[in-house]
Amino acid sequence: MTTPDAVPLSGPRFQTEPARLYREMRRDHGSVVPVLLDGDIPAWLVLGYRELHQVTGDPVLFSRDSDLWNQWENIPADWPLLPMIGRKQPSILYTVGERHRQRAAMVSNALEAVDPFEMRGHAERFADELIDTLCAAGEADLIAQYAMLLPVRVLARLYGFSDEEGPGLVTALNDMIDGRERALAGQAHLAGSMARLVADRRKEPADDVVSRMLADGSGFSDEEIVQDLMVMMAAGHQPTADWIGNSLRLMLTDDRFAASLFGGRNSVAEAMNEVLWEDTPTQNVAGRWAARDTRLGGRAVRAGDLLLLGLQGANSDPQVRTDASELTGGNNAHFSFGHGEHRCPFPAQEVAEVIARTGIEVVLDRLPDIDLAVPADSLTRRPSPWLRGLTRLPVRFSPVPAR
Repeated sequence: MTTPDAVPLSGPRFQTEPARLYREMRRDHGSVVPVLLDGDIPAWLVLGYRELHQVTGDPVLFSRDSDLWNQWENIPADWPLLPMIGRKQPSILYTVGERHRQRAAMVSNALEAVDPFEMRGHAERFADELIDTLCAAGEADLIAQYAMLLPVRVLARLYGFSDEEGPGLVTALNDMIDGRERALAGQAHLAGSMARLVADRRKEPADDVVSRMLADGSGFSDEEIVQDLMVMMAAGHQPTADWIGNSLRLMLTDDRFAASLFGGRNSVAEAMNEVLWEDTPTQNVAGRWAARDTRLGGRAVRAGDLLLLGLQGANSDPQVRTDASELTGGNNAHFSFGHGEHRCPFPAQEVAEVIARTGIEVVLDRLPDIDLAVPADSLTRRPSPWLRGLTRLPVRFSPVPAR
């Protein structure tokens, strides 16, 4: 399948200028781009809005079953993308067919029962606690000191963890996502914590997400529920943290959103929606596997080929975004939460939106005259083609007392 002009899915341009990079890929290769993953493993990156709609809307032809991959014999045991493109993983990500529909319903029902007012209360409390630690200094890094600490605390509370366990889960999850020397230890801490919580709730149910998943009648094992909880925690934390950071960056650097810094709540929602179109936290997702030979976007896709979902590329497809300079307003036909059977469940989207919006509003309420402490063009992103978030967001403000 490898083509001589395949594009390496790595390098600094995913960090510095992804929008231009996707435009060049589309110009040179069309809507389905041959790419190379770590170790020169071939795949297709789907950048066309219509093509992505086709791939995510046909779970039979474009399956989530990674066992179909025709590259497994070329994948070393220490391949760095194995946590993202795994084999035989007993989680909702890799379940297909009726079993997946039952599993998705279990997760959705457990999240849907969360009281939105109670959830917002948790988010406000944890956000206020974080602001209390930095508000007297007059300066802060809103990524490391705030956005990267907030979503996991709220999710842990909703799942059923005690507030005392929250900080340890924050550290473990961020270590795991960083993918450095502490990653495996972070993953082990998270898995062990989830397993203990599931065992505790099996004996003594409570009014929380874990207890509701255990009470579901679909017959999933404790191990399967632990796996799903880890997926939900990782998928709910990092993209939400980046949604907070990317939205605050937009509001601090773009004059169109200046009103929100003076209490205009409408602008917060508009900035958050603009980020999902233009600067979405989840840029590219792995993936789908072709169940048989087919054609997509003029390309001959072979059985077992891996297709990566180019969410940001599809969001900026000129065939659907004829004037990309226009604000998107309330249009939410973006791919930022996916599409089809394996999209982010709607209740999970609502959880992420409540946490992100509350986190942004607490910053604007608590830190008067907030402004960037560095030139806007000096802000840098994590060097990843998958998730797009800031490495830091230094701000200054008038010092205020903690509450």
